[in-house]
Formats: sequence, C-alpha cells, structure tokens
Amino acid sequence: MKYSMIGLLLLLGSIAVSQGYVPKIEPCTCMIKVDSSLISTCGYLIVPENRQQPAGRTVKLPFVYLKKSASDTAVTLFTTGGPGYSTIANFTEITAKSDFFQFGSLIIFDQRGTKRAVPCLDCAEINAAQIKGYKENLSVDSLRLEATKQCRKRLVAQGIDLSSYTTIESAADINDLRLALQLGKLNLLGISYSGGLMLTVAKNYPECVKSLILNSPLPAFTNYEEEGLFNINEAFNQVFDNCEADSTDKSTYGTLRDRFRQYFTGITGKTFTIAYTTKGDSQSRQIHYTKNELLDALLNRMNHRQIKEVPFVMNELVNGRHEPYVKEILDGIFKGDERLSHGMRYSIYCSEQIAYARKKLIKKQELILPWLAGYKFNDPDHAICDCWKVKPEPPTAKEPVYSNIPAIIAAGDVDPWCRPHYNRLIKRYMPNSQLLIVHDQGHLPPFYVNGVDYLKTFIQNPYKKLVAGKGVAVE
Repeated sequence: MKYSMIGLLLLLGSIAVSQGYVPKIEPCTCMIKVDSSLISTCGYLIVPENRQQPAGRTVKLPFVYLKKSASDTAVTLFTTGGPGYSTIANFTEITAKSDFFQFGSLIIFDQRGTKRAVPCLDCAEINAAQIKGYKENLSVDSLRLEATKQCRKRLVAQGIDLSSYTTIESAADINDLRLALQLGKLNLLGISYSGGLMLTVAKNYPECVKSLILNSPLPAFTNYEEEGLFNINEAFNQVFDNCEADSTDKSTYGTLRDRFRQYFTGITGKTFTIAYTTKGDSQSRQIHYTKNELLDALLNRMNHRQIKEVPFVMNELVNGRHEPYVKEILDGIFKGDERLSHGMRYSIYCSEQIAYARKKLIKKQELILPWLAGYKFNDPDHAICDCWKVKPEPPTAKEPVYSNIPAIIAAGDVDPWCRPHYNRLIKRYMPNSQLLIVHDQGHLPPFYVNGVDYLKTFIQNPYKKLVAGKGVAVE
C-alpha cells in the first residue's frame, strides 16, 4: 500500500531526524531493455556509504521497478547472490510474459559495490594475477595476495570505506529503497548469499517484509569456512548413494565412492601438466594443475542442468582422463569473470565469515576428509582478508533470525555449497517457514517440479502447508 504524499513527507522527515539523512532517488535510463507494455521506473537509490556518518560520502545503487498495471500492489524485490555480482547485469531484456510478474510488480536491485553501482569495487588486478600465475606456472596464491593489496590501496585512495560494504548496510539499502519508492511490505526473493541478505532484512526491518522466497540460502549466522569441505563431501555422498541405488553398471558406479576417495587422497600435493593454447598464442604452453582444478570440474556440474554428468566425469578423472575437463576450467580462468566485483565480495566475506572462522577447525576438515585435503573451496581466506583489512560485522550478525514471517525455502539434496542443513537451521527459528528438498538437484533448484508449482501455491497462501510431491520432500 502506498503512503499519501503528506504521509510520505512526514515519514521521510521523521527518518531524516532519526537517521540524519533522507534516501533519495535519481532517475536514469533503464539499464536493460523493457517491454513497452510495462510501467517502468529506473534510477539510482542514493544513501550514505557509512550510515554512521550520514553527511559523508554517498553510494548510488541502480534499480529497475516494473509493473504490468498501475493497480499492482504486490511487489517482489530480487537481488542476486555471490556476493559480488550485479543483479541487473543478469538481464538483457524483461518482457510482460516473464514469470516474475505472476506475483505482481518486480524490483531488480543491485547491491552496493557491484558492477552497476557507484562506486564499484572492481579488482581487475586479481583476474590479471590469476591469469599470469597459470600462464607462467607461478604461485597463483602469492600473486593474488599482491593483487589484493594493490586493489585495496587503489580503492582506499579514492576515499572508499571498504568496511561499509556489508550485509547489514545492504539490508538497510533495501529498506531505504522501499521507503523512497513509497512502498509497503515486500516479497523478498534471495538466492544463495542474497538469501542470507534477505534474512538480515527480515531481522532488522521486519516491517519491510511480507514474505521470504529463499533459494539455496546461505545464512549469515553459520561459520561457512569451518564446514565447506563437509558440505562438498555430503553432496558427493548423495551422488554416490544415487549411483549405488540407480545405476545398472554396478562394476563402474557401484564402487565409485571408494575409487574416488582413494584416487583423490593419493594425488594430494601432486602437480600435473597439460598442453594448453591460450587465446592469442600461436603455440601451446605447458601449464601446471592440481586436484583443485579436477574438483572444480566436478563441482561446476553440481547444478540442476548438469548433475547427471557428475558420475561419468568423476569416473573419467579417476581413470586419469583429465584433459577435456582441465581445459574447460582453464578456458574459464583465461576468459576471466568480468561479472564479479572482487572487492565487494571480499568486504562481505572478510567481515562476516572469515572474521569469525577458526583456522584450527578449517584445517581439521582435511584430517577427516583426506580426499578433499588442500582444496580451495572459496577464494576469500584468512590470508586474503589479512590484506583486505575490514572491520568484522558485529556479533549480532552471527545470531539466527527469529521471525514469524512466512517463508518458502528451496534446497537441492546434491547442493555442495548451501546444504539442506543450512535451510533446516533457518527453518528452526522461523515457525512459518516451509522447506522444499528437491531430489537430485544441486544449487538453485527449481520451485516448479514434476508439474507442481510450489512457489505459486505458497504465494497464494503463505501460511498453508505445502504438500510433498514426486521428487520433493516438504519439511
């Protein structure tokens, strides 16, 4: 429900008194192509970089607000995961036929520090360092640390406060956008990291939230680095269980668990070499790789489109047929990920995860799971964060979200990153939440499964108990 103009002015006036600033909207041309039949409002939200210094620097955060009808009152706000990715950059065009509009209006919102935001915490130095390391067979870790220092120095010289790019500040941005657009409660759609962001909005601004739609959410209150290898191992175990139950080739796939563990334990610390031709080179180079790249090739397939390939590829790797899969990983490395703003990612992870992660427990995982020992499952680590030097988020950031807000949570049972375990933790403190566990699906499983649209059913009545169907368990 919209506020009246007089009511809005009074509201914003009270906000200015309590916060020391008023969130502003600066109109701009839409950054994506929008169907002419849609009512569009595109612009930047302008708020303080550091809300503890409301008269200081500001940030400009782009958004696209789309309605099929002026009478639409239900609004869903979507921001992507990562952290470090631009939401708007995921879209080239929005049409009136998009599934997003079956629940009312849509806001696509970019988090602070990402590609389309001002400032953007890009670190081109880091991609360049990684490419140099592979191309010249140098220590990628050492080069990345040096590049991180260079990026930090450059951004700080611009006056940017790297400690202000946090989940707590991003949650406040979402609430400020709601107020600036004169909106009532929102449906908040979050995926992976942004699922945790939406939970933070629900904790800090419950008046902002009508319902939560969370797909493979990572809650901020977990210590992810202490559990990353266990998450991967648990997902692989689900793949092995599926093979043992379903495969007709028992000689190959019935023993895959043991053969995988034995092989990957045995190659820990070993270096392999592959002939690889980089773009622009006339002849191939001899490039070194380790089991890190092999595990990357497997984990990159743990999604709902490629999960069925994982047993075959795993068997290929165990039998020493690395080449096509390592080349696939190298192609991605040399192409670079221009979508990711490393600086924003580091500010979030270093302040929220690494600051609370215990090195002893991180290392202890390798003793229990030797086949995964040495695997770098996340690029921000203690060494990176020692270079990035941001303040930890307050201890309240590591507390569960206690809330009666209705929520639907989707989890894939072979997700190696955001396990159903995390979703059960979320659900434990939110009695009006419902958890879908989708069988044989990885990260970001669909809400529409075997002819049943669970999300539509939830939106129609968020408090009604969902019914399990084929391939889906409901908790």
